[in-house]
Amino acid sequence: QVQLVESGGGLVQAGGSLTLSCAASGRTFSNRAMGWFRQAPGKEREFVAAISRTGGYRNYADSVKGRFSIARDNAKNLVYLQMNSLKPEDTAVYYCTATTATTFDSARAYPQAYDYWGQGTQVTVSS
Repeated sequence: QVQLVESGGGLVQAGGSLTLSCAASGRTFSNRAMGWFRQAPGKEREFVAAISRTGGYRNYADSVKGRFSIARDNAKNLVYLQMNSLKPEDTAVYYCTATTATTFDSARAYPQAYDYWGQGTQVTVSS
């Protein structure tokens, strides 16, 4: 079982930056791909970014490419989402996700690839 705890959300003005962190429990963190999804009020959950278990592959939604960056620290069981040039449309609850332990080194964009989800952290971008 894996527990994921997000932190770093908050209120920021448009154009500002935030860094989200996700702490994962367990000893198999380095064998899991990690991802970030978000859900805005009245909208479906959508993919934001993913990183493979080694960090060798990264995948981003078109809407955040060039503005967001995902990274991981396997020694500390942490994954990060650096968000720059934030826009009001980035306002959402952001969820950290993890796959089951795998030997594949991939960064998938669909939610069905992920078996563990955090509780989410709110990001609000004011105009």
